[in-house]
Amino acid sequence: MKLTFTGIGSLPMIEPGDDLVALVCDAVASSGEQILDDDVIVLAQKIVSKAEGRYLDLSTVEPSAEAIELAAVVDKDPRKVQAILNESNEVVRTREGVLIVEQKLGFVQANAGIDQSNIPDRGAEEDMMCLLLPEDPDHSARMFRDGIRSRLGRDVGVIINDSLGRAWRNGTLGLAIGVAGFTALEDYVGGQDLYGRELKVTQVAAADEMAAGASLVMGQTTEKTPVVLVRGYRPREPEDLSQRGVGSLIRHRDMDLFR
Repeated sequence: MKLTFTGIGSLPMIEPGDDLVALVCDAVASSGEQILDDDVIVLAQKIVSKAEGRYLDLSTVEPSAEAIELAAVVDKDPRKVQAILNESNEVVRTREGVLIVEQKLGFVQANAGIDQSNIPDRGAEEDMMCLLLPEDPDHSARMFRDGIRSRLGRDVGVIINDSLGRAWRNGTLGLAIGVAGFTALEDYVGGQDLYGRELKVTQVAAADEMAAGASLVMGQTTEKTPVVLVRGYRPREPEDLSQRGVGSLIRHRDMDLFR
């Protein structure tokens, strides 16, 4: 099996309302590549959020008493803490400089995915503008996939990835927060290994593995490569509707040993 990851740069700075399908298709063409059936297109969360206008000016946020109290614990701006709480189901862990929450979509991550790097000020006061995660990344991925099919007649998989930390390892890792066109979690339970033993627990987070590989190509600072074309995986849409999207990758709270 041969799996390739090709970074696609040359996209303009994304603005709210931009047609990401058109911009990505043009960027792929200008790079000398083409989008083929069975490719997986990995999109950086940031360009999706920008296109969807998910900006928030923190100077417009009024912190609650809870946010003010929590801000003193984590040493953060109370307005940013309030924004994090607004995007979260619950606070998971805190310490100075760190606020880990369960984001509204179920992702356990720092600051509910709210980011202030590599975004324009858009007229806000200094360090007041931030970017939220897409409201529904699975939907965003599906719409992008449908757009590629409509524009090019190609059937692809789509991943929206973001950088998340992990409870048991240092450093961030590119992980899938939105998936369309293939099974995010491949379940081999009930199958057999090389020696005929039944597999009891083997599940592979295929979307996360591709998201992580794409993240290496994208870079984390000034590389400006927000799109990666993955070829060789051959994605297939799961027949079971419950297995579509990123939900199968999110460990249920009852099984989460770190909470």
